[in-house]
Amino acid sequence: MAEVLLFHHALGLTEGIYTFADELREEGHTVHVPDLFDGHLFTTIEEGMAYVKEIGFEEIMARCTRVASELPREIVYAGFSLGVVAAQKLAQSIEGARGALFFYSCVPTSMFGSPWPVDLPVQIHGMDADPYFVDEGDIEAARELVASANHADLFLYQGDQHCFADSSLPSYDADATALLLQRVLEFLRQGKGTVAS
Repeated sequence: MAEVLLFHHALGLTEGIYTFADELREEGHTVHVPDLFDGHLFTTIEEGMAYVKEIGFEEIMARCTRVASELPREIVYAGFSLGVVAAQKLAQSIEGARGALFFYSCVPTSMFGSPWPVDLPVQIHGMDADPYFVDEGDIEAARELVASANHADLFLYQGDQHCFADSSLPSYDADATALLLQRVLEFLRQGKGTVAS
């Protein structure tokens, strides 16, 4: 079974993220979901990003790094939107990472000063008309990453919602989430995140 470190989006650690983590746990995986916002929840991405700006993006990243330092290196790093930045940085820079799962976001690998490890498996999920994912360059970064890696997939879903896999939000899309979850579980079942025996 896999061990996953899952970082939340800019709205905070919502009930929907707990639900998603529980779906993975029901399949036998170990999932860590740290609260990077000290309990704060927001109703809009703009409010959440204002909070990030208030406490400092570097502090958010430092919190992610501290959490990761207390866990095994041989895990899957995952993130929703804002959380993808930390998950991608950790997956790219920590030797022994077993895989990565990016939901609604992706940044250029050059942001972290090194190329994507070619044999590190990754899945990237986003909606094909999500303005955050499509219009802000994430989809191009995702395509570049996939082109540079041996085991990488970009999955696009029909729709324009950003946090579509969070069942506690109005943006939730049950059909797209069911397909996303199926793909994620298959990714983990194939041995991503497990230590080779």
